[in-house]
Amino acid sequence: MIARMWRGWVATERAAEYVAYIDGTGMAEYRATPGNLDAEMWTRDLGDGRTEVVTVSWWQSLDAIRAFAGDDISRAVFYPSDDEFLLDRETTVTHFEVTGR
Repeated sequence: MIARMWRGWVATERAAEYVAYIDGTGMAEYRATPGNLDAEMWTRDLGDGRTEVVTVSWWQSLDAIRAFAGDDISRAVFYPSDDEFLLDRETTVTHFEVTGR
């Protein structure tokens, strides 16, 4: 199993709105892709007006990730309104081999 993780930062006052947006776009697309095992979104108020948003998804294989992300699986996938919300973002994702559960 492969875990895929991405991080971005939004204004805390818009965090709930962004979470709802990503739930309907990225999270829905993760879960609709064959080979996706699950996905979660985590948030953390940084206390400085920003909220960190982390998405983590679990996949059966690298080929399943390619079906979602395209050939360059290290590149983050963004959606049309991301620029309206994100103060900063990682443009790449991190993959981990899940070795224990």
